[in-house]
Amino acid sequence: MERPRVVITGMGTVNCLGNSVDEFWNRLVKGRSGIGPITQFDPGDLPCKIAGEVKNFNPEDYLDYKTVRRIPRSTLLGVAAAQQAVDDAGLPRIMPEPERAGVMIGTGVAGVKNIVDGNEILRKRGYKRLNPFQVPSGIPNVPAFQIAKEFQCLGPNNTTTTACAAGTQAVGEGAEMIRRGAADIVIAGGTEAIVLDLVIAAFSVMGALPVSFNDTPEKASRPFDKKREGFVLSEGAAMIVLEELNHALSRGAHIYAEFGGHASSSDGYNLAALKPDGSGPGRAMLWALNDAGVKPDDIDYINAHGTSTKINDPTETLAIKNVFKERAYNVPISSTKSMIGHSMGASGALEVIASVKTINHNIIHPTINYENPDPDCDLNYVPNDSIEKSVNIVLSNSFGLGGQNACLVLKKYEDG
Repeated sequence: MERPRVVITGMGTVNCLGNSVDEFWNRLVKGRSGIGPITQFDPGDLPCKIAGEVKNFNPEDYLDYKTVRRIPRSTLLGVAAAQQAVDDAGLPRIMPEPERAGVMIGTGVAGVKNIVDGNEILRKRGYKRLNPFQVPSGIPNVPAFQIAKEFQCLGPNNTTTTACAAGTQAVGEGAEMIRRGAADIVIAGGTEAIVLDLVIAAFSVMGALPVSFNDTPEKASRPFDKKREGFVLSEGAAMIVLEELNHALSRGAHIYAEFGGHASSSDGYNLAALKPDGSGPGRAMLWALNDAGVKPDDIDYINAHGTSTKINDPTETLAIKNVFKERAYNVPISSTKSMIGHSMGASGALEVIASVKTINHNIIHPTINYENPDPDCDLNYVPNDSIEKSVNIVLSNSFGLGGQNACLVLKKYEDG
């Protein structure tokens, strides 16, 4: 039985490079960095004092003051990106057929700050001073709830919390809601707001963050470069409107790209490190290609996971070589994280938007800060400057803590 075709008809984002898709894309193409000194708290003696913070964001542009006070920052960012995506898709604020509209959101820890703040209040001021919604506002599915509420998406609703793979997996599973006939429209994507002292401190103890670039934060995220020290933590949200093709055509929607396929896999190896042979990511890539009905030779561009960590970058490089064989040296690869850092559960969805814009404009954004070749990372990472190239099919990779791997294939939309 032929599966319904799924297309992308709307996109929205709030991230450290800009508070709209156009700002985000224009700065990506120019190789701009959104990384800067931490301003949301005093980093004090923490070894890493930089992050990718959302700037000039006013949540009251999207929600009323009372609601803004009640929900966590990750949800505020997610609703803002969703509103942009819904507007971009030409849909009304309230879905025209609510029971045929779904929500699928990815996040790592969502409203963890609310839980942390609640614990602080409990220890210092006693339980009676806690907000009655302290725990409910901090659970991972709050962004999905709020988006469903705001846009009256009364169909299937789910949240994936697969760490750094969550945004990518959410888009894939959102498309599956449409493929299996459960929805005609799905708002899918990822959101994260974890520029917190606890999180920076914990990743610092792990040795996962860069420590030599506090005075030059724009240089800190350097995927595949020999002098990389670790990922730069960031925040943001990206949402995509997925739509069944005939439904989109019937209302005259603009189609940005077509969803090709997706897959996920598990390393079953280590909580924080990829299996060195790259077999887990390799399986996810191959299965995504199979789901899309394409071959490695059909891929015009790979949007890499590319975190700028010592272990991830060469392992992803090896996995690409294992899947693409000799062609691995010819297919252009770039890391969006070189400019926006790593926003955990939101990162994959941000990279979906970057990949769709690549298809639309036939421009591949660079991997910035690639200055010192690493013999273990010897592929074409589109160093430092954008290139023009005809791009019809993109593979986007995300590999997360806990050995979670997720990959998407996106295609240029063609009629018929």
